[in-house]
Amino acid sequence: MSTSNRWIERFSSLFAPPARGALRRPVAPSPALGRMLAPPPLSASRRGVLRGALGGAAVTVGLPWLELFVGPTARAETTFPVRFGVWNWGNGVRPEQWRPVGEGSGLSWTLSEELAPLINVKEKLAVVTGMAVKVPNYIPHWSGAGGLLTGLDALGDDEDWTVQGPTIDHIVADQIGGATIYKSIEIGLDTNEIFSFTGPNARAPGETDPFTLYERIFGATFREPGEGGIVDPRLGYRRSALDAVMQDVHALQRELGAADRVRLEAHLDGVRALEQRLARLQEDPPDLEACTRPVAPEVSYPDIDGRVQISARAQAMHEVLAMALACDQTRVFNFMLSRPVANLMFPGSPDGHHNLTHDEPSPQPEVHEITVQIITELAYFLERLDSIPEGDGTLLDHAAILCCSEHGEARTHAITDMPIVVAGSAGGRLVNDVHYRSYTDENVGKVVLSLLRAMGVSTPSWGDGDTFTEDGLSAIEV
Repeated sequence: MSTSNRWIERFSSLFAPPARGALRRPVAPSPALGRMLAPPPLSASRRGVLRGALGGAAVTVGLPWLELFVGPTARAETTFPVRFGVWNWGNGVRPEQWRPVGEGSGLSWTLSEELAPLINVKEKLAVVTGMAVKVPNYIPHWSGAGGLLTGLDALGDDEDWTVQGPTIDHIVADQIGGATIYKSIEIGLDTNEIFSFTGPNARAPGETDPFTLYERIFGATFREPGEGGIVDPRLGYRRSALDAVMQDVHALQRELGAADRVRLEAHLDGVRALEQRLARLQEDPPDLEACTRPVAPEVSYPDIDGRVQISARAQAMHEVLAMALACDQTRVFNFMLSRPVANLMFPGSPDGHHNLTHDEPSPQPEVHEITVQIITELAYFLERLDSIPEGDGTLLDHAAILCCSEHGEARTHAITDMPIVVAGSAGGRLVNDVHYRSYTDENVGKVVLSLLRAMGVSTPSWGDGDTFTEDGLSAIEV
């Protein structure tokens, strides 16, 4: 048998299903895996660990935050992870009813009719108006979304389109998502075809069922801080198998040429990421006061009179998502309330949203009312985040959420005067309680670049061609 065939047979046997009964109890992780998964020393981490040994295996137990790690004068903002999200809806707004009154900060501006539901969190928002997506508007609804969230033209047509690069949520997730069980969470209220992509033709499907979302995040493997819980016995077996693979990989490396070593190292990175995720499933979440298992949503939310229960479904998903962020199950999300073009029937509306944006005579009171309903759901979510205490602030203070649509005025498919709200200060890195208005159709990519930098993504620029910018939007930067 050739050397390569021996390795294939050996690797295959490691991932073969165990014999009947082999999963009845977990296999203790080996000392080697314990060392590999051990967190960095206290000097390199804000969270320390207690180290010990049990049955010959290395064990680590996470500590809550202590002033010892950062010093008594450190700001509370530095002790909590910063979260990032995209919260979006389809079919734009009525720009003249969306724009706030006045400009600047504090008392110099007030919320507009369509933004009025956000009154309780106004001091934690930055509203940006008058900016434009700098791509050719060839594909109604998708050009604007592509240009805003990827900085590049969308490709194709209404029936068959894609993006040229990842959306901002996945760019941020690549930076900060590796520390959590879920690198990012994608949610769609009425469709799994949300605007979240890891690359061309690589859409990240959104979870559409509140109960399934709950079970996925807070199911059998989730444990509240200090809770015993029941650990899936297969996890011990998987970790032991991965450890064995790692030992064999090290032996194999001695027989490989330079090019194969590069390929193996790329594969090894993926194995390490999986090991870290499996390890997290057997540990408590961060010992944060606000981390508790939320009440499970209804098993189903059937349509009423042919209409989706928009508010009930959205609020259930927002409750689960808020607690997922509080328990550090994820730090990145993409939430789509309504899909562009789709004719979602909102309560009290005589027709679908998309139809009304084109067919209702000006000043389009039904379209306006739908926008108010959409922002009411956004307000519910932001207020929920703001109700979760973290140090001297709240979870919303430790977040940066890009709230947007793919159009300015939907009737004309305009991608100028885009509706942009940035919620949260990213732990003090962004300015809140401000309305910035551009009178020159500035590149909306400036907002995106400011958000990336606030999230610690080191990048000199955003976009390409007309969307290219090396400058963030200074009005929202600290």
